[in-house]
Amino acid sequence: MSQPKLQSAIVLGTGMSVPERILSNADLEKLVDTNDEWIVSRTGISERRMCGPDDYSSTLGIAAAKQALENSGITADQVDLIICSTTTPDYPWPSTACQIQHGIGATHAAAFDLSAACSGYTYSVAVAAGLIEGGAMKYILVIGADTLTKQINWEDRGTCILFGDGAGATLFGPGKPDEGVLSSHLGSEGAGFYQIWVGAGGLREPVVGPPPKDRPWYIQMAGAEVYKFAVKIMGEAALTALEKAEMSAADVSLFIPHQANIRIINAAAERMHLPDDKVFVNVQKYGNTSGASIPMALHEAVISGRVIAGDVLVFVGFGAGLTWGANVIRWRTESHA
Repeated sequence: MSQPKLQSAIVLGTGMSVPERILSNADLEKLVDTNDEWIVSRTGISERRMCGPDDYSSTLGIAAAKQALENSGITADQVDLIICSTTTPDYPWPSTACQIQHGIGATHAAAFDLSAACSGYTYSVAVAAGLIEGGAMKYILVIGADTLTKQINWEDRGTCILFGDGAGATLFGPGKPDEGVLSSHLGSEGAGFYQIWVGAGGLREPVVGPPPKDRPWYIQMAGAEVYKFAVKIMGEAALTALEKAEMSAADVSLFIPHQANIRIINAAAERMHLPDDKVFVNVQKYGNTSGASIPMALHEAVISGRVIAGDVLVFVGFGAGLTWGANVIRWRTESHA
């Protein structure tokens, strides 16, 4: 029999950052054989943000982290750990989290990156919750930051219409055991490794010389296979996490899924029998921002008043690997700042 928790990890503050440049569907029509109606009907995306020459996962992550700290009332020197979920680090190593640590002045914080693609934020939340619940650390910044437009083949309409750039940050701290992160469910299916991936840039396929014809250092995706996987796993993962928390879909106040595709989001909501007013969607504005999508959506849900004290939130994501993850969170019932 498991021991009862003495404390849990609650959300103290949220933040987000996106590049200034907006890339609309009309802009994409000039680059590739597509049109607004085709994109919206298949993905729900109308526009996305695209990095400028000075925008990177680290710079967006720093801005999002600063906002989360400001909204929490916690100072950077109080942060114990920074976890950055990213598949687009500025450099192969050291970690982007170390750049963020320096950029925000979190001089006492440990830092590392977590790579689980679009599921990375849910994985990072589970890690942060475990460390706070066990008393190892008090304040942990979880950041999702990705700049996928830097990895796009702009001649491939199957991928270039989908992705955007951004960062979201969440500061977690200790709270009452019946609030905060109540459960997590994580999984992977390595047999699907090659269904969505970037083939070059690592030690097996270093990026040298001109790009080969099949462009292996851009995002490559088996769209139909990934779609079938996502439709199946999103609802399943969310329901499993709810079961671990001894809850059901009827207890959910707001569902905040990975913003990959409106059809995938709708399929997951239908699997959970959730009405539209319990599902948060902003994919139309930002596209698929990978590990940043859930924390960005959480921040917008919070500042728009969609989250109130005691609400039960469910995060769920899927991504390359293949990976999936879900978290169930009860929103804090009082101010902890």
